[in-house]
Amino acid sequence: MTYPCFPDDLLLAQRGLNRTYAALAGAMPPLNSTALRRRVLRLTIHIAYHPFWTNGATTWGELRRRVREIEEQERVG
Repeated sequence: MTYPCFPDDLLLAQRGLNRTYAALAGAMPPLNSTALRRRVLRLTIHIAYHPFWTNGATTWGELRRRVREIEEQERVG
């Protein structure tokens, strides 16, 4: 699939968000859950209000799919 060219900081923020959600879901109860929830909020705000979205050419869903694809390629190759 062809994706738009996302800025590196946006890709890194989405990867961080994915990992933070995984950390929250992994341990019961998660260690430092308050810090993890705050990190989720910070990353979500960074992603949602990033200037990249002003062009209207793509969606957050495409960003999430692109990041998952990159992570899968890193695992395989």
